[in-house]
Amino acid sequence: MSEESGRAWVFGDAIDTDLLAPGLYMKLGIDELARHCLETVDTGFASGVAVGDFVVAGRNFGIGSSREQAAEALKHLGVAAVIARSFGGIFYRNALNLGLLAVVCESAGQIVAGQDLRLDAEAGRIDNLTSGETFACEPIPPHLLEMVRDGGLVAHLEKKLAVKGAKKGAKEAST
Repeated sequence: MSEESGRAWVFGDAIDTDLLAPGLYMKLGIDELARHCLETVDTGFASGVAVGDFVVAGRNFGIGSSREQAAEALKHLGVAAVIARSFGGIFYRNALNLGLLAVVCESAGQIVAGQDLRLDAEAGRIDNLTSGETFACEPIPPHLLEMVRDGGLVAHLEKKLAVKGAKKGAKEAST
């Protein structure tokens, strides 16, 4: 998962969690909630985004309430990563904890909707396959990439505990 490729969906500054996970649909389940993700900004986003695509935004992406469904809706739709100039702190943590890459890139504003991108989160690089440009971004540390690769914090901890339990069981069996 070091490299991801997909199409850019571009949004501006201050995309808040209410736009990502509208309160009106919060009790209806993730399938329904995701169908309304970003609908007041781009009516075609939820139906048009493809697995592996990127959400690209300006400053303060994910500001607002602490609802983790904002990141969950994007992940449910198949978004590979959110690339933004900056993030709301709670959204950033929620995204990584749910297994959605959130990458800080000061040059995100140079990416145009529909361009094809390749992200190397570990190296901290975005290749714009459409324009030929390369942008530096903040690399994601290996331990966080492993957690995202595992499907998020809960899945990561379950995996670690299962490995630890298996090692303990093997040690006990050998004595």
